[in-house]
Amino acid sequence: MDRLKQQIRFIIEIDKLKGIVRQNYLADGSRKEDDAEHSWHLALMCAILAEYANEKIDVLKTMKMLLIHDLVEIDAGDTYAYDTTGASESKRERELAAAERIFKLLPEDQAKEYRALWDEFEENASPEAKFAATLDRLQPFLLNSASNGKSRKEHDVSFSQVLRRNEVTPDGSKILWDFQYEMMKEEVRKGNLRK
Repeated sequence: MDRLKQQIRFIIEIDKLKGIVRQNYLADGSRKEDDAEHSWHLALMCAILAEYANEKIDVLKTMKMLLIHDLVEIDAGDTYAYDTTGASESKRERELAAAERIFKLLPEDQAKEYRALWDEFEENASPEAKFAATLDRLQPFLLNSASNGKSRKEHDVSFSQVLRRNEVTPDGSKILWDFQYEMMKEEVRKGNLRK
């Protein structure tokens, strides 16, 4: 029963992810998405788009990685992708402390497994982590495009900023990157992304 109690405690704790609001809007532009919605969307994208990974990936492992990659934001908060100050100053330290606390709520074997998956995502070295990073960058771009660049316009995001943010995207999927790059050019033409 102790094991089950730990697992339930973790499950209740991660419900807080639903309260972490991101800067990105839903596709219809009606409201901003939360971290839980983002993670769910990425996991489903992985199941659907895995065939476009540059290398063969373990889909279940990648989906797990995507479902837990933002759990640290329960403590660390969401740092906007184009917020260079927040990202560079303290993001890493905040997220490491959060990972230490949150994953330790699980029984030891699961704590090690999920912390290792989170670390692997952060290191972006394995085929699974690279594909997960690709999806983590593609999803907000797709939602932003569907909402006519709503968040990008609010934050005055430029083509070069999106390009810089997506430097690792081709590492996980050249096909998805080529698709996104064409969309980026179209977003500039439509006025939904500053040149």
